[in-house]
Amino acid sequence: MQEINIRHSDKKDIEAIHKIYSDTNAYSGTLQLPYPSLTLWESRLENLPQGIYSLIAEIDNEIIGQIGLHVEQSPRRKHVATFGMGVRDKYQGKGVGSKLLSSVIDLAENWLNIQRIELTVYTDNDPAIALYKKYGFIMEGESAKFAFRNGQYVSVYHMARVK
Repeated sequence: MQEINIRHSDKKDIEAIHKIYSDTNAYSGTLQLPYPSLTLWESRLENLPQGIYSLIAEIDNEIIGQIGLHVEQSPRRKHVATFGMGVRDKYQGKGVGSKLLSSVIDLAENWLNIQRIELTVYTDNDPAIALYKKYGFIMEGESAKFAFRNGQYVSVYHMARVK
């Protein structure tokens, strides 16, 4: 596989990011809905609010993954961030998620002074759980019936990486 390049997303990337979250695995593994609206993604990404960072993964100028980091703005939680990530279906299992996650951890811990990165992950998403554990995230709890997906309720694990 060619080299995976990571960079901040730009307005010109919105349509490609929309395509990522149109893939079945991306919307099924996140809180996104099927058939996402391009207008919705334009409104989310055109003018990112303070504390929101969007990185993309690309190979040969094709955008194949995206990760969004949200730094908490409350004065008592400015040391905390959360993230959401999606990878095009045909590129899953090829190191794209790992490259995105390592890049966002570097940004958070070495440039934004984040001490705690939190996430929720569906309990049946074994590849994502393994990825998060690889990068030092630990299980902190579980929420039953956290979200509705494909006709049934699904549970999540709460995980965090504390610097």
